[in-house]
Amino acid sequence: MKKYLRYFVLLVVSIVLVACGKSGSKEEGTSTKITVGASNVPHAAILEQAKPLLKEEGIDLEIITYNDYVLPNAALEEGDIDANYFQHIPYFEKNVEEHHYDFVNLGSIHLEPMGAYSKKYKSLSELPDGATILVSNSVTDHGRVLAILQEAQLIKVKDGVELSTADFEDIEDNPKNLVIDYEYDPALMTTLLEQDEGDVVFINSNFAVDHGISPLTDAIAIESSSSPYANIIAARSEDKDSEALKKLVEVLHSDKIKDFILKEWKGAVVPVD
Repeated sequence: MKKYLRYFVLLVVSIVLVACGKSGSKEEGTSTKITVGASNVPHAAILEQAKPLLKEEGIDLEIITYNDYVLPNAALEEGDIDANYFQHIPYFEKNVEEHHYDFVNLGSIHLEPMGAYSKKYKSLSELPDGATILVSNSVTDHGRVLAILQEAQLIKVKDGVELSTADFEDIEDNPKNLVIDYEYDPALMTTLLEQDEGDVVFINSNFAVDHGISPLTDAIAIESSSSPYANIIAARSEDKDSEALKKLVEVLHSDKIKDFILKEWKGAVVPVD
């Protein structure tokens, strides 16, 4: 009987100790953890700057980086991450429509101007008849390219067609007979430039800065700062009221982060409210 009584006492003591340990953890407070998927530059670099600011708010931020435009939304859909930060609004809207994602845009953070680059010419006006223009196969970027070419008076898009949704079939006038090749993966555009392929290569700024290319000093033409292609924080609709994700957006809109963006990329990446 004494033997069983000893075991009973030990069991009770163990339960009490475990309960006390758990109670102690709650008293000390626990951080909320969020996981965000992002492109390397500038998205992940910006998130790294936000880490200590979020830590002060009791939020631990984990960053997972991706090198393409497909996996971050798939990972968000699967619940592998809580949010992502890599895409602009037209791309987001097109993906949601095509894949029936139940996502929400939590806020615009920055703009990465699209740039035109060339090792042969110093401006778009120098392009000869039949010049080859290399563009990525990301359909949502095609309107951005068309806007730059039209602003340079190299092409004219059909009347009534919105540039944000326009594609190359919407070109009405092409006086220099530009040959536009748009079959390339967005991540390959910097390689095409380095290999001196084509006459002009259009590159998204996130890929450009990731390869040491400055949109402000190296581009022969660059997208207007009034572009609607702001990069956003996206999350699942079920998390639209998440306090941690709201705090993430708030921190990314803070003066500290805005100042970092402007200082780090000197206008190649532009913060937005």
